[in-house]
Amino acid sequence: MHFLLILCVIAGGMGLSVEAGLLGPLGKEVGDLWATFSIFSVGAALTFLLMLFFSPRNSPSFFAQPAWQLLGGVLGPIYVIILTVAAPVIGIAMTMIGILAGQVFKSLIIDHFGLLGTARRKIDAKRIIALIFIIIALSLVAKG
Repeated sequence: MHFLLILCVIAGGMGLSVEAGLLGPLGKEVGDLWATFSIFSVGAALTFLLMLFFSPRNSPSFFAQPAWQLLGGVLGPIYVIILTVAAPVIGIAMTMIGILAGQVFKSLIIDHFGLLGTARRKIDAKRIIALIFIIIALSLVAKG
């Protein structure tokens, strides 16, 4: 099961690279914020349809959840705006490796301290080495 989930997240990462490639030209045509809005509008409509047909009707309201759990609704558009602006200027590879470096760095901190309701997973030498390799990849792509 873990292997299947790993394949899914790899596919999701590939999708983000495609999204970054789509957002740059869209942002040039309609403006960066309109491009971001259009991506979220299409995503919201698709999610609504999926909820309508596949989500249990008796699930608790998201209004009943702690406000901090809805912070992703703020972080998502910021991420997409960064993709829209950065990818056409520094390239998709550089953008995605930079994002990956930031994700891994912050993920190590979240795991280490068990933040946001996650299980604690201590930072060890292997995880630090993995982050160093990502930073090396970032510097190699930057020079390319």
